[in-house]
Amino acid sequence: MRHAVLFSVLSGAAAVMPVLAVAGTDADRFAVRPAGPAADAAPAGAVRPAGDAAPRAVEYRGLRVPVPAGWEVHRLDADPTRCVRYDRHAVYLGRPGPQQDCPARIVGRTEAVHIEPAGHGRGSRTIVHADRLAALTIAPNAGHETRLTLPEAGVMITGVYGRDPGRLQRMLRGARLSAKWTAAPGASPASSRPDVRREAPDEATVPGAGLERPWVRGKGFDTCTAPSLATMQAWRPSFKVTNIYIGGAARGCAQPNLTASWVRRVRAMGYRITPTYVGLQAPCGTRPQRFTARNAAEQGAKAAGDAARKARGLGIPEGKPIYLDMEAYNSRKRACRAAVLRFVDRWVKRLEAEGYVPCLYSSAKSGIRDVGRATGISKPAAVWFANWNGRASVRDDPYLPDHWWSPHRRIKQYRGGHKETHGGVTLNIDSNIVDGRVY
Repeated sequence: MRHAVLFSVLSGAAAVMPVLAVAGTDADRFAVRPAGPAADAAPAGAVRPAGDAAPRAVEYRGLRVPVPAGWEVHRLDADPTRCVRYDRHAVYLGRPGPQQDCPARIVGRTEAVHIEPAGHGRGSRTIVHADRLAALTIAPNAGHETRLTLPEAGVMITGVYGRDPGRLQRMLRGARLSAKWTAAPGASPASSRPDVRREAPDEATVPGAGLERPWVRGKGFDTCTAPSLATMQAWRPSFKVTNIYIGGAARGCAQPNLTASWVRRVRAMGYRITPTYVGLQAPCGTRPQRFTARNAAEQGAKAAGDAARKARGLGIPEGKPIYLDMEAYNSRKRACRAAVLRFVDRWVKRLEAEGYVPCLYSSAKSGIRDVGRATGISKPAAVWFANWNGRASVRDDPYLPDHWWSPHRRIKQYRGGHKETHGGVTLNIDSNIVDGRVY
């Protein structure tokens, strides 16, 4: 992970910062250029190479934001397939296109900022006026994320952080409103994300939309960000099950398409869904967002409470499964293994209390095997295990006896990230075979 030197609060006028974009024509409002004579040599997506310590800022719809050294800046109107990733230091300007080109799996977060026009169904409960930015406070939260609407510029700011919200807070405190945006709030160039509600028929017109059996057999895929409805329609003849990442401190991709409407319409196409929450990870794992041996039980309960809130916000009713994503860790470390079991135990108990069915995704040789062997803990109702051996079967796995989570309570991720094309549309996915619990 690159370490960036972050800006402290700016106490003077915004004019003291060199500016990379100036509000003027539509092209200027979205342009990102380095200050000074190097401007002509800068590529259109990443403004300065890592290690360039010159102070700089970007301006979008009148909002001027300091950019730490080494961060990339991407304008999404010029690069609509750009994946809005939360695992690398970057500033994203504008709305992403309906189909981002993301890796199949990104887990983990660092500091990143996404600024886009407000509205279009992605509102924020927190309104911040420009004259209050210098005193902005970001409290630690389960999602390691804050979302702010700035009415003067008609923009919404999504900021994420790794371990400490202080870095993100210092950066956003340095933002200043340099000029009023004269268009109506929410207005955006024609290249902005289209209204995805027109991309697929309503559920009332799709046969089989009412299937409610709690388990299903068939082929599935998962990818980092929810694809567009048009892509989901194109892929439907090839797959029965898809995954969605509904939240969590280690969820690595932005989810511009993922709304209650998207969930409803994808199910109307005949898909079944595995809602998955990517929370804090094992103390001996490789991701930066981790719980500890001391707070494992507390954080497991908090993760379950947040997952239930996220599921309700997407219209996923109680009684449906939610999978906890616990990435692979060093199972040989006894203290770490015990912490994982405490976390899972409280995840299960709290999610049951919230009315949902607690399930678990993990590596077959770490999380799934450890939970399967454990005694004295509450266990998930179903599992989704990763063993990339290419065998599309939920049975006869060397790490899971067949009597564990049987019948109809298993999903296997048998192949990692790769590209496939269906219906003329290409995605980077993981492959799954399903005989298990789904929504």
